[in-house]
Amino acid sequence: MSGHSKWATTKHKKAVIDARRAKAFAKYIKGIEVAARMGGPDTAGNPALELAVTKAKKNSVPNDNIDRAIKRGAGLTGETINYDEILYEARGPQGTALYIECLTDNKNRAASEVRVAVTRNGGTMADSGSVAFLFERKGVVEVAKKDGLTEDDVLVAVLDAGAEEVIEGEEEFEVVSEATDLPAIRTALDEAGLEYNNDDPQFRPSMKVELDEDGARKFLRLADAVEELDDVQNVYSNADIPAEVLARLEDED
Repeated sequence: MSGHSKWATTKHKKAVIDARRAKAFAKYIKGIEVAARMGGPDTAGNPALELAVTKAKKNSVPNDNIDRAIKRGAGLTGETINYDEILYEARGPQGTALYIECLTDNKNRAASEVRVAVTRNGGTMADSGSVAFLFERKGVVEVAKKDGLTEDDVLVAVLDAGAEEVIEGEEEFEVVSEATDLPAIRTALDEAGLEYNNDDPQFRPSMKVELDEDGARKFLRLADAVEELDDVQNVYSNADIPAEVLARLEDED
């Protein structure tokens, strides 16, 4: 999932929504396990774990699942949790680029599954570095839209915390900063009483590639196939699908 997948809106069927929800749960669970493994099971003394748990709760992950993940990660259940973070690079239709972030306990499985998903859905695997330079690591926080809340209101709240820009979307405001400024951005939003979510570092494209209808259709098929893989945490892309093209594709579903 691309941080917050902009193309996820093209799918509305219950089975797809349920699958995406289960995948999102798995992503947060992995984050908790990794944080607990690195810093122990006590959220009071492990800021990374506290943040991972907070994110999971915000996204409705059941408390029992969270507790089990903490225990597994901290080695309290006798299980060994050891994930590797791997980035894969791929090319899609009409010059689009995909930067695929995996968290896996089996590098060979992850590599094989990503390659198969990409090549079977019209993409090609790219050499290391040939896609990475198109993306910048940024902190991104999504602030929920409320009645009367404006882009300027959000900007005033986060400007002194290091925010570079605030982008207004249909359902949220995106606050973009350097990844290292994320803690300060979160604090500023808390102090301003603004609700936020998906407060993670992300890879953002330095330039976007606008797709026509055929290219968008092919890209969505490719991106969905990669996102569905268990080891894939996020899919970032420089694809830009115009609103009118996205609307036509939604009508096809």
